[in-house]
Amino acid sequence: MEENIKVGVSSCLLGNRVRYDGGHKRDRYITDVLANYFLFIPVCPEVECGLPVPRETMHLEGDPENPRLVTTRNKVDHTARMQEFCTKKAQELENEKLSAFIFKKDSPSSGLHRVKVFGNSGQAQKKGRGLFAAAVVDKYPLLPVEEEGRLHDASLRENFIERVYCYHRWQSFLENEPDYKKLIQFHTRHKLQLMAHSPKHLSKIGKLVAAGKTLPRKQMLEQYQDLLMEALTLKATVKKNVNVLHHIMGHFKTYLSGDEKAELLEIIDSYARSYVPLVVPLTLIGHYVRKYQVSYLQDQAYLEPHPAELMLRNHV
Repeated sequence: MEENIKVGVSSCLLGNRVRYDGGHKRDRYITDVLANYFLFIPVCPEVECGLPVPRETMHLEGDPENPRLVTTRNKVDHTARMQEFCTKKAQELENEKLSAFIFKKDSPSSGLHRVKVFGNSGQAQKKGRGLFAAAVVDKYPLLPVEEEGRLHDASLRENFIERVYCYHRWQSFLENEPDYKKLIQFHTRHKLQLMAHSPKHLSKIGKLVAAGKTLPRKQMLEQYQDLLMEALTLKATVKKNVNVLHHIMGHFKTYLSGDEKAELLEIIDSYARSYVPLVVPLTLIGHYVRKYQVSYLQDQAYLEPHPAELMLRNHV
């Protein structure tokens, strides 16, 4: 699998004592598992914009679309200070060539989803986004982003890490003087992965690639990456995976014996009924790919979208 995958992360999640109370929010899955595969680039917006540790707690106030960052007790407004930092830091992160970012949930600076925004009445609406998280998403709309809390959901975790690896492959592709022939090779490798997430996007991308020579290269690559990452944000459901598994079976029709076909169909059906996880039919398919040397399948990203050691498909 790919190496040197840089992922931004809220500093407190790594165990750094940068919280308002001098504590941290170490996440063991991030530090003990993902750290073996990703190079983490920590960011603490509060500390890096000059606020001390410890410090007064803060929250978001006002319009959820354009909130202010205010201390909870003394009502000191740090909005301008934080926004200045966010703009500068988001620009600086371009040099890191990040492949993803993991944010701290509920944080007024780094929360990605449903951050509390307090109105004039003192009541909170869970409709906000942390100021730094908003700046990163605005600057890098294709970048895979997630909150640490959501990574404990097996389906969300698998989808996020799959996007990280695919985005990193795309970044590597762009760095190697891509031409039309190389784009076809990249697309061929990712066809089944796209089919598992969105057959509609696969169709759109196929038409784009077919018309590729008539488009300026920059335009073609930009449209491709937009559709690619948009497709991968859609979940690969059991139904869509079953469709891909049957499609893969078609590539074995001249190789498998009657018993082998029956066994594979039975296991796919067991997956469709949620009796076994996705890793079970894929393990058997991987065995057949190696046994019969099916060239089209040997390089398909769908069969190994991320390291098997992460065991992500053992739970979906």
